[in-house]
Amino acid sequence: MIVPHTTPVPGTPRTVRKAVVPAAGLGTRFLPATKATPKEMLPVVDKPAIQYVVEEAAAAGLDDVLMITGRHKRAIEDHFDQAFELEQALAAKGDAVRLDAVRDPARLADIHHIRQGDPLGLGHAVLCARRHVGDQPFAVLLGDDLIDPRETLLSRMLEVRDRHKGSVIALMEVPAEQIHLYGCAAVEPSGEDGVVRVTGLVEKPSRENAPSRYAVIGRYVLDPAVFGVLERTPPGRGGEIQLTDALQELATGGTVHGVVFDGLRYDTGDKADYLRTVVRLACARPDLGPEFVAWLKEFTAGLEDGGARRERRVA
Repeated sequence: MIVPHTTPVPGTPRTVRKAVVPAAGLGTRFLPATKATPKEMLPVVDKPAIQYVVEEAAAAGLDDVLMITGRHKRAIEDHFDQAFELEQALAAKGDAVRLDAVRDPARLADIHHIRQGDPLGLGHAVLCARRHVGDQPFAVLLGDDLIDPRETLLSRMLEVRDRHKGSVIALMEVPAEQIHLYGCAAVEPSGEDGVVRVTGLVEKPSRENAPSRYAVIGRYVLDPAVFGVLERTPPGRGGEIQLTDALQELATGGTVHGVVFDGLRYDTGDKADYLRTVVRLACARPDLGPEFVAWLKEFTAGLEDGGARRERRVA
């Protein structure tokens, strides 16, 4: 068992300054809510999911964020822009709290947008960032994966990149019966707690064919060499250009490391996990948590009592 690294990482100057956030998916798992609303804009308590992702990038020192969007994603661009009329109305009311909340998204980083014309997969979305990123290393943060704001996963990955160069991916051990839902990494120890060498990658393998239980989660720090590999990577699973396939080629050259994460991660791409995310983050809020937790205890107690009463009636 590889021991995950959980010690907070102090802030240090970074060689990586740019982040790419793919946000062009259709959000079919959340229909009909996502028919006219981007899935990335679904609220998690009182902020859209994608704002948590940009806040994570900014907190790690990445002040240049490129969002890869698609058609019908204009709401994302508007959210990270200024809203002059709304700001003026709030300022006129003297509502400083809500005014700051409205202004915050636009102040997080220098945010850019380009569109992925065809939905050809995550690898293609990353390739769309090539002109913006150039020959610099960069981070990729997937909007479906939220990392709890109290965690330091991305900072840890940037630290590993600074030391080892190459690319760094985030790994999380999952039950064997779930590994088919993820990209899966073959690994070997690196001699450093919580860091492994990645020797191979497989996209969504069967349980029997999985090389490990280490799943790739939605955080990457990529060397610009990945662009050249992606250009010649043919469509793979699902007919899409898979980032996992490109990383597999880099891994065979010994230039990919993994950071093992055992902290709090929320999958907002799944309905049940989305609901759990809202509950957990609401409970952690100092302004909402105490009242909400008290109600939650009362509500769940009522469910148990109701279940007992139903059983008695059936008997």
